[in-house]
Amino acid sequence: MELWEAMEQRHSVRAYQDRPIAGEVKEELEAWIAQCNREGGLHMQLILDEPRAFSGGMARYGKFSGVRNYIAVVGPKGPGLEEACGYYGEKVVLKAQQLGLNTCWVALTYRKVKTAFTVAPGEKLCLVIAIGYGKTAGQPHQGKPPEAVMQCPEPVPNWFLHGVQAALLAPTAMNQQKFRFQLEGSVVRATPGRGFYTKIDLGIAKYHFELGAAPAPFTWG
Repeated sequence: MELWEAMEQRHSVRAYQDRPIAGEVKEELEAWIAQCNREGGLHMQLILDEPRAFSGGMARYGKFSGVRNYIAVVGPKGPGLEEACGYYGEKVVLKAQQLGLNTCWVALTYRKVKTAFTVAPGEKLCLVIAIGYGKTAGQPHQGKPPEAVMQCPEPVPNWFLHGVQAALLAPTAMNQQKFRFQLEGSVVRATPGRGFYTKIDLGIAKYHFELGAAPAPFTWG
């Protein structure tokens, strides 16, 4: 599965089969998480066969069922943490999709089981990503049109439009898509909107944008 196909097929899944993540899939996923941690300076951890985080009332409120595996998205405290968690967390999400797994970003409707993962001094748990074999593939949601989230002089370069279209496939909190991409020469400025988790959402969207715009030689401003 190519990454663009993974972006199109990835949808949030909240109900999972009783099927373990094992063998080559587990090994490849763990290796990819380790690589993303090295690149992003993060401490993401794959938690397997741990049902307590999604066994309480909050999880039921979030309509989660059968979640026994998740990724704890942890990193060093600082102003860039949320965006980095979104960017590198989505790299893991799309790799999981390529491996035949399903996922869901989860910010509130889970319980922190502190013995299940490690948060070192100076680090913070931003959120978790439920992961496993979904009972369904999830459902797409109606998104904004490209012109609602971009600013660019005419004519719009194809690579920039493709980047924005890819960003609009990105998961965001409550499907709000509160981000904006502005083109100035060969510099792209990406800004978050106001609200909770918008910096995480921006990191996710920026990774999607890069995939959609490739191989255009732009720089982030």
